Amino acid sequence: MARLVDRLPENADGELFVDASCIDCGLCRQLAPGSFVRLDRAGMSIVARQPTNDAEALRAKMALVSCPTSSIGSRSKVPLADAIGAFPEPLGDEIYFCGFASESSFGARSYLIRRPEGNVLVDSPRALPRLLDRIEALGGVRWMFLTHRDDVADHAKLAKRFGCTRVLHTNDITADTRAVEMTIDGDEPTSLDHDLLAIPVPGHTRGSTALLFRDFALFSGDHLFASESGDELHAYRSVCWWSWETQKRSLTRLLAFDFEWVLPGHQGRMRAPSREVMREQLRAAIDRARRVL
Repeated sequence: MARLVDRLPENADGELFVDASCIDCGLCRQLAPGSFVRLDRAGMSIVARQPTNDAEALRAKMALVSCPTSSIGSRSKVPLADAIGAFPEPLGDEIYFCGFASESSFGARSYLIRRPEGNVLVDSPRALPRLLDRIEALGGVRWMFLTHRDDVADHAKLAKRFGCTRVLHTNDITADTRAVEMTIDGDEPTSLDHDLLAIPVPGHTRGSTALLFRDFALFSGDHLFASESGDELHAYRSVCWWSWETQKRSLTRLLAFDFEWVLPGHQGRMRAPSREVMREQLRAAIDRARRVL
């Protein structure tokens, strides 16, 4: 739990605060940008403005319950049932944001795709019982698509609960994921179903793989990010753990596919008005990456 004694002094006066255990995952800023901002000098988030109405209060509490390090606190006991019940949060087009990020995946975002043929969970949230109950009410999970080795979090607990098929590229199998039910091999795209295409994008890790849903939404893991404001796409040399040159080549291969959404594991999300606009955004990201050695 967040400790008032460790409250960052730059927090706005009032009920909510962030303490010094913040790891700067940015999830609170994504969920409640009206309340939380980044404190650049410390590389942490703070409460810049206390919520002023019920809607803002709910968003701030959603950030509080989702924080992977429990770094957001309140001076008094605040009811959180409404915030917990807000997840998975519908984003539109049968895509839901799970919230409840895990510290083991540095606050990585997890998404649920609802579909008649069986739901897909992209990466793993914390295995909070009330969240899992809500996912069950939405139809459970048929596939758990793990984009890479870093963001697997509580995958084993979720697989046990839902009896789903976990999918991970063989190059990212570790001791913790040795029991996954399905592996992807090589660099060629693999069709999981008529509307689900796994696209290997090695670079960030050797087995990084993106998931394309309905030629519409790309779940990019840590291969391709959107800025927190959602107006630019980026790849980052500083968080490339395997091969930057390979990652740049993997970015270029995404130009062969159509999508309007990019939903990464970290930072923001981008939804372009058309596939053509998204392709131009991707080209710009590729140009920026090519300039980094």
